[in-house]
Amino acid sequence: MPSTAIDSQIHGCMFSTDEMREILSDKAWVQKWLDTEAALATAQAELGVIPKEKADIINQYAKAELIDIPSIGEYYKSSITIVPLLKAFKAILPENAGEFVHWGATSQDIVDTGIVLLERDAYEVILRDMKLCQEYCLDLAKKYRNTIMSGRTHVVHALPITFGYKAAIWADELGRDIERLEEMRDRVFVGEMAGAVGTLASQPEHGLETQERMFKILGLKTPTIAWHVARDNQAEFVSVLALCAGTLGRIMHEILTLQRTEILELEEPFFMGKVGSSTMPHKRNPAVLENVLALLRNVRSIAPSIVESMISEMERDWGCFLSEWEAIPRACHMMAAALEKSKNILKNLIVYPKHMERNLFTQKGLMLSENVMMHLANRLGRMTAHGIVYKGAMEAYEKEVPFKDVLLRTPEVAAAFTEEEIDAMLDPHNYVGLAPEFVDRVVAKYSKN
Repeated sequence: MPSTAIDSQIHGCMFSTDEMREILSDKAWVQKWLDTEAALATAQAELGVIPKEKADIINQYAKAELIDIPSIGEYYKSSITIVPLLKAFKAILPENAGEFVHWGATSQDIVDTGIVLLERDAYEVILRDMKLCQEYCLDLAKKYRNTIMSGRTHVVHALPITFGYKAAIWADELGRDIERLEEMRDRVFVGEMAGAVGTLASQPEHGLETQERMFKILGLKTPTIAWHVARDNQAEFVSVLALCAGTLGRIMHEILTLQRTEILELEEPFFMGKVGSSTMPHKRNPAVLENVLALLRNVRSIAPSIVESMISEMERDWGCFLSEWEAIPRACHMMAAALEKSKNILKNLIVYPKHMERNLFTQKGLMLSENVMMHLANRLGRMTAHGIVYKGAMEAYEKEVPFKDVLLRTPEVAAAFTEEEIDAMLDPHNYVGLAPEFVDRVVAKYSKN
């Protein structure tokens, strides 16, 4: 019976996806171990280490659906090595082929290679969905290239930007995460076949050749030396997931903030029948955003524990690996769920340009104080201009009056500019800088890929 949020029939949709549950299922774990044992047998048969007919039988029966998986769990009560799998596998192998399984290997060779194969399958899903999230951000950047909105620093109005500019920053950051994911592939997806302490002492004649052939079959890189206790590859995998979760978390938090009633420039997708409250029928709560933010927070929290588990004892330390078995799949489950929901949010994001336009004038022109200052600086010097405009801005802020009225009453400003020039300086549409051009740069950068 399911007992975790990931496998729950009630809460499961909030913490994983059916696709990722299948990738990381018990059956999948067993299959990856069997794939590893089969590849080892094939390589050794080619080198004459074990009989070819025995290797053929091992490959023929290396199917998880043939294995008594619950029995593996029973055996694990007294052994956390690969022995429980070997017992279950040997039970179905005819013609004494079971005696040639796992020839010269150690448990960790199979366990480590198996989890790498699982990670690779999970990685392909995560990479695919990260690219889709970036694609949807690029679509937003292009569509809203020239849509003016308030730029905010320290959570308050700063200068005008465009929503396309904001979305382009999202897309570019996602692009760097995608690069990190792609660049780590050769470092992380490396097999392990090294024997008890990593020296291949049990296979002195054909050990290196076995490694090469075995990992070519599995599509993994061959290690330069054993990594039984060198867990930086696992730490990098989860750390890069944490970085991806950081980027997505920032994007989703921005959307959440901009959905506040007082702002309402963005909103997560809505459909009739989506209920926000059992007691307040009007509520259109950002429930999916909140779900995603919780998932991504949890993904980020896993990375420190896997980095901590890098501290291993001597040539073997199962305690560290147990942390990986539990935490890495959990990170993949939650990352998959977060990406599945983020894709929908970014693809179907509700954008309110009219509200963006309205919010530009919330502070009655104060957002353009820099523009006024820079124009005045040409005549009076920058610091002098800053002091004059600062004094006027504080008056307009505290009295909640239009900035224009204060400027017209300021002698230095009135002497320097006409009312029409002041109107032009206070028009947010005239002061977005190179925001649209930056959108074009980001779009061009990723259209080359």
